[in-house]
Amino acid sequence: MHPKNLHRAPYDFQALKNSHNPLGEFVILNKYNTESIDFSNPKAVIELNKALLKHHYSIDSWTLPEGYLCPPIPGRADYIHHISDLIASKKNKAPIKGLDVGTGANCIYPILGTQIYGWKMVGSDIDSVAVASALKNSEQLKDSIEIRKQAANADIFNGIIKEGEYFDFVLCNPPFHASEKEAISGTRRKLKNLKSDSAFKQNFGGQANELWCNGGEALFIKRMIKQSVSFKNQVGWFTCLVSKSENLPKIYKQLSKAKASYQTIEMEQGNKKSRFIAWQFIV
Repeated sequence: MHPKNLHRAPYDFQALKNSHNPLGEFVILNKYNTESIDFSNPKAVIELNKALLKHHYSIDSWTLPEGYLCPPIPGRADYIHHISDLIASKKNKAPIKGLDVGTGANCIYPILGTQIYGWKMVGSDIDSVAVASALKNSEQLKDSIEIRKQAANADIFNGIIKEGEYFDFVLCNPPFHASEKEAISGTRRKLKNLKSDSAFKQNFGGQANELWCNGGEALFIKRMIKQSVSFKNQVGWFTCLVSKSENLPKIYKQLSKAKASYQTIEMEQGNKKSRFIAWQFIV
């Protein structure tokens, strides 16, 4: 993990239970005789997130509509810290402002961006339920977070980035599966890795638009790159998570076609390796 990520250390479940009592119902002793939770249990994962947000980030109330994506906070915080490194060379002293494309019902990136670095954040989404939930989850931080509804499914930035508005960065966790079948298969592999004996379920949840889209993440990111050209004067860095390394050559080809300069930033959380692509236009 990033050196600044406070989640590098194992979870202190005693402290987390003290901050959020309902978590205690789900804390168990694992095979190493240390406290943990059953990560295949969606309710346990949600209560862990509530405890982490309350204990580390002073968020008193955080909820999710049933079935919506529940993000693993340590990995989300890692992305935020790497974004901070990326924009560290900013020359002017204006407050940092970021856009989270597809913020989801959880609104986790805007929350972490404001609470870790004091950034101003905008979160956008096409899903009305997600927008309503994000507004609720960011209520405590309403002076720093704005939630905007994307009215056109085909648009990513148009209708969200206003005329004359400038963002230091854009971040995005795209729908990475190409179909519902592929998403279900991925969840089954996850539960197998967790060695869960429970019936099949999506422990981190997720609605259709959160988990899959036609063409999967490669096509989504290519569309994002194409549309970013029209906003090259209004964004310092465009970034997007890339879950499948085999998609990188196609993404690089699209970036070269758009005449963007780019870099790939690798991240690692435990045994999981991930990355995000970052690009900008020299204007």
